[in-house]
Amino acid sequence: MVFSCLLHPWMRHCSGENMKTNTTKKEPPRLVAAAILADWLKTGDFPDRMLAPIREDRALIVEMVYGVVRWHRALDWIMMSMLRTQPTPDLNAFLLLGLYQLLHMEHVAEYAAINETVEGVKKVCGNSSGSLVNAILRRTQREKDQILRRLAAQPVVGVRYSHPDALIARWTKQWGKNLTKALCEWDNSRAKLVIRLVGGGSMEAYLEALKAAGQEAEVHPYRPQDCLTLAPGARVEDLPGFAEGRFVVQDPATLTAPELLAPEPGQDVLDACAAPGGKLLVLAEQMADRGRLVAMDLHEDRLIRLRANIRRAKRDHIQVVRADAANAGSIRAALQQPGLPQAFDRILLDVPCTNTGVLRRRVDARWRFTEERLSGMVRIQGEILSAVSGLLKPGGSLVYSTCSLEWEENEGVIESWLKTHDEFERTESRFLFPPETGTDGAFASRISRKASV
Repeated sequence: MVFSCLLHPWMRHCSGENMKTNTTKKEPPRLVAAAILADWLKTGDFPDRMLAPIREDRALIVEMVYGVVRWHRALDWIMMSMLRTQPTPDLNAFLLLGLYQLLHMEHVAEYAAINETVEGVKKVCGNSSGSLVNAILRRTQREKDQILRRLAAQPVVGVRYSHPDALIARWTKQWGKNLTKALCEWDNSRAKLVIRLVGGGSMEAYLEALKAAGQEAEVHPYRPQDCLTLAPGARVEDLPGFAEGRFVVQDPATLTAPELLAPEPGQDVLDACAAPGGKLLVLAEQMADRGRLVAMDLHEDRLIRLRANIRRAKRDHIQVVRADAANAGSIRAALQQPGLPQAFDRILLDVPCTNTGVLRRRVDARWRFTEERLSGMVRIQGEILSAVSGLLKPGGSLVYSTCSLEWEENEGVIESWLKTHDEFERTESRFLFPPETGTDGAFASRISRKASV
């Protein structure tokens, strides 16, 4: 039996002969979570893609999947202290899932965590594997306090806080041990859903609407005027006002770049890496829907989501184009459509990055970080900055932004690029460090093109 094909035909790695045809049957949440985790262990694919269509027991499944991925290194260390050999991905998924529930989910009854996990592994891997999982989870239940003390005393910081050694080493060098510890603890906390109200609605009225819908929410302390936090696992589509575009999913940190750019009504503005569109809609608000606003991205799946968010927000005047932001020729060709500007007063450049400022939300991104990947990102970021900056009018401004905490992707890219582009100058930079701001991490730098050179 192919485990990743056991539950849902929407799992991308299913083959037709293994695909379960009865999709109306409600599967146990731990079985669903273990299937997603097994697929992640086998492929490294983004768990979000498999979580997206889930409605039944969504909050529980999201917490289990995110928790295991977040704590994977620490859980693996605990697991291997009780095993002689590395388990198969399917068995591994159940073991990690059981350990996470017992060690981190205090609101879940231990008997339910053990019994339902064991029943799931029996169904997928057989009775002998079920006996093994039962023995390890029962031992963990008995020795929970000792296990957690051993983990807290683990000399390898990356194991203790479940981060790759490469990040621990560079953060310790940059910020010291205490801030590195604080950052790791932030990354390992459960991220709440953050939404920003749009259209000038009353915060009090929307809080009442959420309460009536059975949704718990509180005002975000960093930006109380228009941002709210909701419980992890809340489904955006089920929130009041979703269809009407009453809010956007947006951490306050993402407002840093648009506010630094400060476009004005009537200007020509480009969002060069626009999907999924959160920052783009802020630009539209700032422009009061007057002027020409162009949204650009490369990949069709991201453009589909971008267009959907634009429609939901009722910003139909925004023009969407498909182009490679690292290729000046591709950009010029995309802008040949009638009515599109050939140069811009303001450009937002939210470049792809290593995501180290949002590891609390993108729980799998920490495991993709390497120094080689960082170097590759820096190269791409420089290429995008060079290609897009040529579209900026004299006297215009461009904001380069990332959700990375790494100097090389932020100050490093800007400093290196300015050395070979004398016609530009940096006017202001902002950096948000999550443990200090209580937001996602962010960097933004405003660059102006000199009116005359």
